[in-house]
Amino acid sequence: MSVEQHRREVEALLWPPFAGRGTDRVALADALDRVLSADLLAPVDLPSFRSSQMDGYAVRSADVAPATDGAPVVLPVVAEVPAGPGTPAALAPGTVARIMTGAVVPEGSDAVVPVEDTDAVRFGAYPAGPARGAVGTHVGVLAPRAAGEFVRDVGSDVRGGDLVLPAGTLLGPHHLAAAASCGVASLDVRARVRVAVVSTGTEVVEPGRAAATGQVYDANLHGLAAAARRAGADVVLTGRTGDDPRELAALLARAAEEADLVLTSGGVSQGAYEVVKDTLGDGVTFRSVAMQPGGPQGFGTYEGTPILTFPGNPVSAQVSFVVFARPVLERAAGRPAREVETRTVTGAIDSPPTKQQMLRGRLGPGGTVEVVGGAGSHLVATMAAADALVEVPEDVGRVEAGESVRVVRL
Repeated sequence: MSVEQHRREVEALLWPPFAGRGTDRVALADALDRVLSADLLAPVDLPSFRSSQMDGYAVRSADVAPATDGAPVVLPVVAEVPAGPGTPAALAPGTVARIMTGAVVPEGSDAVVPVEDTDAVRFGAYPAGPARGAVGTHVGVLAPRAAGEFVRDVGSDVRGGDLVLPAGTLLGPHHLAAAASCGVASLDVRARVRVAVVSTGTEVVEPGRAAATGQVYDANLHGLAAAARRAGADVVLTGRTGDDPRELAALLARAAEEADLVLTSGGVSQGAYEVVKDTLGDGVTFRSVAMQPGGPQGFGTYEGTPILTFPGNPVSAQVSFVVFARPVLERAAGRPAREVETRTVTGAIDSPPTKQQMLRGRLGPGGTVEVVGGAGSHLVATMAAADALVEVPEDVGRVEAGESVRVVRL
């Protein structure tokens, strides 16, 4: 079976139940990396009051029009306006108010003079008693200011009803900050596909525990769960079983009940102890896909829930996820479609012409890609060194250095 044919059949299985998953309303703290499902419109004007853009002095622009460095305009400081709630008293002509960044600009003033443009001794507390520029003293203004300078007007950032974030936005920290600035505490986001990850094999053991001879640390449970989360899914269950079909069946029953998609690793090849094959029976189609690594594949349903079965070799499992599961999960999450990227290889590649090779690659300058490691599915270290997969199609036995290949970013 060709890679493309298997990919189409997997998509046909997964997309119909994933397409209409609707929306979730989540708090801002839970919205990072979610996709906005509806336009966010500003509920209020921002700023909602006239505020100071600088630490300095609120003035009437007409009062400071003749000010120069050599001939400052000296005015009494009659009030101090810190940032915070409350409405300051109106400013009388011929006076100034010491004001902090973000504070409400008093009525009667139409500009702010930054402290740097005054002769104030210092613009902080006055532990030794009032100094020039403090309330009750005078301050010299060294430069004129036009009406509106260093004053944020009501609605100068956004007007109530304006579009702040369009539907489809992949929410990053700056988007959440914009929503919070508007007073919005929760957002409507695309519902996540719930994924269960099941790792199989008596030979796998949890990292951190002692591994006996013949055992390997389980890379797939953590690797596939992380891959699913990065693709926009919600991992609701992870579990590991040995080669007992009854034990696996019990875990799969829980997974099928809690998840929208079950991913398994191991037990799908041609050995004598293929527990996934032995357990799933007629509900899953097992086949050999013309892909290296990741040839043994299975897909179908278990107790009504879609299931994809991947090989147990860690690189095979990761490649299988990237090629077959990730595109559908990202689409369901509302993530933008990944663009096809073409690069030139830095060295020649030999490939079996009967299979599509998915080699680990490292992106380089000038639109290049370097293959790292070989084709073996057990080469985990080279997977860690890679940031892309290099595709060599079926029917291509050799790619020369400098020729173009398609790459898939990891």
